[in-house]
Amino acid sequence: MATYDPNKRYTWTPQDKFELNGAEFGMVLNALRAILGTEEAAKILLANQANDAIERALAKAVEADVVKEAEESPKQSGL
Repeated sequence: MATYDPNKRYTWTPQDKFELNGAEFGMVLNALRAILGTEEAAKILLANQANDAIERALAKAVEADVVKEAEESPKQSGL
């Protein structure tokens, strides 16, 4: 049986299940609510919505052939 080491990296699949008891579930829920209820979180969530809107506008402009893909410029030496 493996032993958990917090200094190691671990991986799992999207199908793997993790179980929380009621106290752990409540702690996670309350922590998320406390963070998401802050003014700073509201600003970040709004910025994410704005980013989504600008990405959609850019995608439409690419599809309409208004915006063109930029050619990669050669790397400058010494940078």
